[in-house]
Amino acid sequence: MTSRTSRAGIDRRRAVKTLAAATAAVALGPLVRGAAWGQGKYPERPVRFILPFAAGGVADVSARIVAEKLGEKLGQRFVVENVPGAGGISAARAALSAGNDGYTLALLTNGTAISVPLFRSLPFDPLKDFTPISSIGQFNCLLVTRSDGEFGTLAKFLAATRANPGKLNIGTINVGSTQHLSAELFRATAGIGVVLVPFRASPEAVVALLRNDVQMVIDFPAALASGMQDGKLRAIATTGPTRWPTMPDVPTVAEAGVPGYEVTSWNALYAPAGVPKDILDTLNATLRQVLAIEEVVKRMRDLGIEAKASTPAEIDAKMRADIDKWGKVIAKANIPQL
Repeated sequence: MTSRTSRAGIDRRRAVKTLAAATAAVALGPLVRGAAWGQGKYPERPVRFILPFAAGGVADVSARIVAEKLGEKLGQRFVVENVPGAGGISAARAALSAGNDGYTLALLTNGTAISVPLFRSLPFDPLKDFTPISSIGQFNCLLVTRSDGEFGTLAKFLAATRANPGKLNIGTINVGSTQHLSAELFRATAGIGVVLVPFRASPEAVVALLRNDVQMVIDFPAALASGMQDGKLRAIATTGPTRWPTMPDVPTVAEAGVPGYEVTSWNALYAPAGVPKDILDTLNATLRQVLAIEEVVKRMRDLGIEAKASTPAEIDAKMRADIDKWGKVIAKANIPQL
C-alpha cells in the first residue's frame, strides 16, 4: 500500500512538472520566435519624417517623393511633417524629443552645418545627437544676370568689378543663408570688390535684378526657373564642381574664372542617436534602392536636385567639412553670431 501511494505521488509530481513545462513553452513561444525573428520586421507602424522647411518648397516636394517610395518599399507610411523655424532648430528639437526607436527621422542639410558656427548656442549637436543614414540629394546655386544686360559671361562680370570696385551689386537672400554665404565665398575667392545685397525672399532679389538695382543674383535653380524660362534671366555659371546635367552649356564658377570655388548644397536623412543599427541599415539600403529608381531621379532632377545616396560615413564627413568651411566664411566676412 505504501509503495502504491509513493508511486502515485511521484506520478502526480511528474504530471505537474509536465503541465508547467508545457504552459511555459506556450507562454514563451512568441518571445523565442521574436528573438529568433528580430521582434518583427521594421517598420511595424508609420514613420514620421520631420522637415525644417515649410510645405510646398523644393525640399518639401523632394522629401515627399522619397517618403512615398520608402513607404512603398517598406510597407508602411512615411509621414512628412513640416516644422520650419530658425536654422532648423525647431525641427531638430521635435525629432530628438520623439525618442530613438527609428519611428521619427529628420532631414538635416548643409543649412544645419551653417547653423553650428552661425548660432552662439544651438540646443542640439548634429554630430552627437543625430546619426547619419544617407544623403538624399545635392544641388547647386546659379549665378544669373539679366538676359538683356552687359554681363553675358562671368569673365565680363569679373572684369567690370575689377574696373569699378564697389560699384556693382550681387543680390542674395537672408544673411547666413546658403545663398548669401555662397556669395560671400565668391567675393572672397575671386578677390573682387562687390556689394552684397540680401533680400527677404528670392522674388525680391529677382525684381531688383530686372530693375538693375543689382547686377547679379546667386540663388537655387528653382527660385530662378520662371525668369529663365521666360527669357529674362541668363545663367552664367553654376557653383558646383561639375556642370549641371540639364544645363550643359553653363560653366562652373571655377571653369569660368574663379579656380578653387565650389559650393554644393545637400540634404540627408538622419535619425536621433541611439537608433538600433539594423534599422539604420534597413533605411540606408532601402533609400539606395529608392534613389536609383528612374522616375525618382527624373522628378528630382526636374526640381534641380541630383538624387544621390551615400554611406553614413560619407554624409557625416560632409557635415563636418561644411561646418568647418562655413565657419571660416562666416568669420572672414565678420557676420555676427545669432
